[in-house]
Amino acid sequence: MRVIDSHTGGETTRVVIEGGPVLGSGPISERVGRFRQNFDEYRCLAINEPRGHTALVGALLCEPEDSTCAAGVIFFNNTGYLGMCGHGAIGVVVTLAYLGKISPGIHRLETPVGVVEAELVDSNQVALENVASFRHSTGVRVDTDASETVTGDIAWGGNWFFLVEGSPYPLTVENIRPLTDAAQKIRARLRHHNITGPNSAEIDHIGFFGPPSSTRADSRNFVLCPGGAWDRSPCGTGTSARLACLAADKRLGPGDPWVQESTIGSRFTATFRHGSDGRIIPHIVGHAYVCAEATLIRQADDPFLYGTPAQATP
Repeated sequence: MRVIDSHTGGETTRVVIEGGPVLGSGPISERVGRFRQNFDEYRCLAINEPRGHTALVGALLCEPEDSTCAAGVIFFNNTGYLGMCGHGAIGVVVTLAYLGKISPGIHRLETPVGVVEAELVDSNQVALENVASFRHSTGVRVDTDASETVTGDIAWGGNWFFLVEGSPYPLTVENIRPLTDAAQKIRARLRHHNITGPNSAEIDHIGFFGPPSSTRADSRNFVLCPGGAWDRSPCGTGTSARLACLAADKRLGPGDPWVQESTIGSRFTATFRHGSDGRIIPHIVGHAYVCAEATLIRQADDPFLYGTPAQATP
């Protein structure tokens, strides 16, 4: 399996360019179902230790059904499949440029949750127009223990988020462990109380927000992803969900810039325009850098072919 690794704001993306599963034709949303049901071992091979790590996001390039798209892409991580991935889409575009498949300009990517547009500004900078985003509910109260209740918003930005204004701990790398524990507790209580998005969609991303560390940013965040890893980037889909909440509260207007800072200090610059049905169209600018090319070797007698004992296997 041939892969190219990049990072977007410190968060890695592994693009599978050869040796992935053959998923046939049809909508990407159908092909991701075939990937999940019939070829999940490819995901485990590409993502899990010893070839990968928990914070790694994979991206399988597919022939798009929509001929106006430069590529179809399926995003996945250490526990499953993602509808959309903002940092990953930026990484995919930079990787396609690195391969000589696209040049500066506007390109379309077909994802399981819809088509997104991305402008390759230069070899490392990408301006991503994400899927329509919206706030589903606000002021949702979740009890995390007998004496504590957390209040947050539920919003869609390509994935489902529970967003908490005000972090339980300072948003620093030194507090990653308690931040992770707090976010996992919230996610567990959301499941326990059957608090979901529309059509029983699981809310599998948790975001904490607080003041930035730099005067060049508007906010700092911590985002816990479904597999238990925290996002090193400011999280593209999380920033999109955040913009939807800011727009709904009239705290940010169309075209006004919002600089979102990650827990490690990397930044996305985001704006939005109004879409239909009360939704917004987020526009996120970030940078990605190719950092490795590799061939992953598959040996049938490898006892850790699909991951170490601490990780799920197919």
